[in-house]
Amino acid sequence: MQHKHRFFEQLVSAYANDLYRYAYWLCKQPTVAEDLVQETFTRAWKAIDNLKDEKAAKAWLITILRRENARMYEKYQPQLLEIEEAIFADDYHNEPSVQFEKQQLHQAIMELPTDYKEPLILQIMWGYSGDEIALQLDLKLATVNTRLFRARQQLKVLLTATKPNINSKTFQGDASK
Repeated sequence: MQHKHRFFEQLVSAYANDLYRYAYWLCKQPTVAEDLVQETFTRAWKAIDNLKDEKAAKAWLITILRRENARMYEKYQPQLLEIEEAIFADDYHNEPSVQFEKQQLHQAIMELPTDYKEPLILQIMWGYSGDEIALQLDLKLATVNTRLFRARQQLKVLLTATKPNINSKTFQGDASK
């Protein structure tokens, strides 16, 4: 029993931040992401005896989080509130153009079909290799590689379609003035 507690504490300290980042990336709401991580660890604690290979703990926790996120949105009814824009410190990452690009990328990824979105997120957010993604999603490596390639291709199409077309005539004023 003591080993079980110690092992679980190690899991929490090793993966809590990563799980929060992943949950936040999925839902874009800090409090919801915290709830997802908490529920993930609650479910993990209840099922810790079912974890047969300690090396698979990371993938196991991600699976729990993904399923908990899906469960939450089955019953989730969002409340729409008007929120004032946050004031950001002078930082390159908070520049409107950078924020806009990040938002466009996130929206484009979320528009991808689930079959393409999941492997891409696992690779980008978690740094999983193709083999690890294949194991996590129970797919063949060739299928994972194909889905990653197609996801990137679709992202290119989506992102080039969202770039504004700037017409040079827009900036030409009346020369006689």
